[in-house]
Amino acid sequence: MARTDRRHRTGPLRRRTLLLGSAAAALGAAGCTRVASGDALDRLRSQGVVRLGIAGEVPYGYVDEDGEFTGEAPELAKAVFRRLGIERVQPVATDFASLIPGLNSQQFDVVAAGMYINKERCEQVIFSDPEYRMLDSFVVRKGNPRKLRSYEDVVRTGARLATGTGYAQLDYAVAAGYPEKDVVILQDQVAGLNAVESGRVDVFAATALTARLVVAKSGRAEATAPFAPVVDGRRKTDGGGFAFRPTDRALRDAFNAEIHRMKKSGELFRIMRRFGFTRAEMTTLTAEELCR
Repeated sequence: MARTDRRHRTGPLRRRTLLLGSAAAALGAAGCTRVASGDALDRLRSQGVVRLGIAGEVPYGYVDEDGEFTGEAPELAKAVFRRLGIERVQPVATDFASLIPGLNSQQFDVVAAGMYINKERCEQVIFSDPEYRMLDSFVVRKGNPRKLRSYEDVVRTGARLATGTGYAQLDYAVAAGYPEKDVVILQDQVAGLNAVESGRVDVFAATALTARLVVAKSGRAEATAPFAPVVDGRRKTDGGGFAFRPTDRALRDAFNAEIHRMKKSGELFRIMRRFGFTRAEMTTLTAEELCR
């Protein structure tokens, strides 16, 4: 969502993409302890704990009202690592753009944030196969008065468009011809909902899951039907997974094997549906496919 969640760009600052040097330095300055090198799975079993890099985004990985870390990715990580003989997870909260830099600078062991898998990220980390697939949706005023059902509609009507910090939806709007300088960037989906309800913008672009969750209790806004954005003439479906350092391939492979067992048994969906995912968002896509 995840920042489908830029939660989901091909350029240097896009979600769900990657500020390397400065973000890594900031993490180091914050006093985070570096993890040790070596065989990752054996080391984590010996330590009895795995450190999860998490960004605060509902429903992918966030702090709930009780101050506890939760979300589809942390809860799924707990189940998988328990199967791998690692009983405890330790979340490390950071902003989305710092996740890959933090992982590669050994501030944590795995990114557990529902991160979209794309070619640019695959050049820096390795991914598990995705636990979900996702389309886009718009948050609009009740009744969708401007009839906005695609990025092309937004461009054609000149609607005022907003999206979230780091969201891939910025790229999809720009690919459809919307001027990047005119896109309003907001902190998150709640700010997006407020902007739509107040009339500050006409539409907030997000993942389908994010949109339908944020409007659930709104009397003035609704989510449009999910749709696939068109990029370079092709309809695009995104998928999110867990990211690992390229040196930790054995750990990724062991994690992946458990993900597939959980998909087959239905356990993965039982965890995911607690956070609003539907069967339509389960997937057989692979990281290899999405990396291409």
